[in-house]
Amino acid sequence: MGMNVISRKTIDQFSRKHADAKGSLLAWYREAIHASWSGPADIKERYPSASFLSNNIVIFNIKGNRYRLAVQVAYHTKIIMIRWIGTHAEYDKQSF
Repeated sequence: MGMNVISRKTIDQFSRKHADAKGSLLAWYREAIHASWSGPADIKERYPSASFLSNNIVIFNIKGNRYRLAVQVAYHTKIIMIRWIGTHAEYDKQSF
């Protein structure tokens, strides 16, 4: 059983504004719903450039680091909550 990603709608909305990110975001989504991450090491194995913040926030580089995807992972319940998607420049202004 894979992870439950909440919410695909966030990816779709962002992709409407940034069409070049759509393929990369959907590829990440497809992998995430089939993954069975039990901790950060599982993510790091597949995504070596992922960054880990407090409160189980994980930052993924999307489309060659042009965009960033911030998610919060509840490993025990297998839920991934998409918290934020934006450009690399916008990411620098975020606080999680």
